[in-house]
Amino acid sequence: MAQLSETSSIPVATIKLYLREGLLPPGKRTGPNQAQYGPPHVRRLKLIQALVRLGRLSLAAAGEVLDAIDSDLPLIQTLGIAQRAATRAVDRERIRPADLDRVDALIADWHVIPGGCGRFDAAAAVTALQESGLKVTDDWYRRYAAAALAVAEADLDLVDAQEARSAKAETVVVGTVLGDALFAGLRRAAQEHVSYTRYAAGVRKQPSPRNPGEN
Repeated sequence: MAQLSETSSIPVATIKLYLREGLLPPGKRTGPNQAQYGPPHVRRLKLIQALVRLGRLSLAAAGEVLDAIDSDLPLIQTLGIAQRAATRAVDRERIRPADLDRVDALIADWHVIPGGCGRFDAAAAVTALQESGLKVTDDWYRRYAAAALAVAEADLDLVDAQEARSAKAETVVVGTVLGDALFAGLRRAAQEHVSYTRYAAGVRKQPSPRNPGEN
């Protein structure tokens, strides 16, 4: 385990926690207090860390999506598990019917589960936007829906590029959980870019900050 910790750069105590929680498969026993670990364990550790730290999943939620990866469930069910794990709970009682109708109009041509988290999360966001007093146009909503559809196409293209079912399932989970973080980061970077091109005429562009440790 000490070697596994060194190879993965993950503390022994954290590895033991993942073993106790059933997130990491046990190693092959080679003695009373020893076990052998290999590259699959390192890969699983990196995946767990990504789900927990960057994806901000609880250990229980991470366990659910890892079980889905290891199962023989249809990919669409695996996607549903990943979506539920990566989605914060919203108070559906606070969603105004008119806002749910607006979302339904935006996704009228999409095949979605009526009770799915995506539909209600979008409606909750619409309600919050309306209550904030922000004047949002129908075109703005349509452009967001079009961007979401383009990202979803890219997500599933990545899944289709994998051959084995296990690789497809892992891509579904990783793409769903970590794709949220990637898209949020790219959106912020894009906002910086577009705001600079629109509003910073004549303003000198600030240099990018150096990486830690860079001279």
